[in-house]
Amino acid sequence: MALRAAVLRHLRVPVQFSALARRECQPAPCSGGYLRLFSSHDDRSTKEEVTERVLSVIKRHTKVDPSKVSPNVHFQKDLGLDSLDTVEIVMALEEEFKLEIPDNEADKIDSCDLAIEYVYNHPMAN
Repeated sequence: MALRAAVLRHLRVPVQFSALARRECQPAPCSGGYLRLFSSHDDRSTKEEVTERVLSVIKRHTKVDPSKVSPNVHFQKDLGLDSLDTVEIVMALEEEFKLEIPDNEADKIDSCDLAIEYVYNHPMAN
């Protein structure tokens, strides 16, 4: 995973400037024919959307009773999940939101509200 992140940080993709014109972007001067673009608008999900998606992921877990899931439940105390189940939920959240949660942060996520806050505040969450 660290290798993947390092490669993606330094990856440059050649861009056809005619493709930029269709997106109504003004190409910035660049050297070597490579251009790195960032979105200028905020396309992040609202907190309500993130909450719905996180709860949906948790409800799909095999050992969870969907009727007990709410934004303020604790995985172990309220849902009876063990640490392995929590790891599986965190992995499912990574897949759902297309992000990578470091182990030291994943260890802290032990409830729905912490999962929601982490995903909502993560800059790369889709």
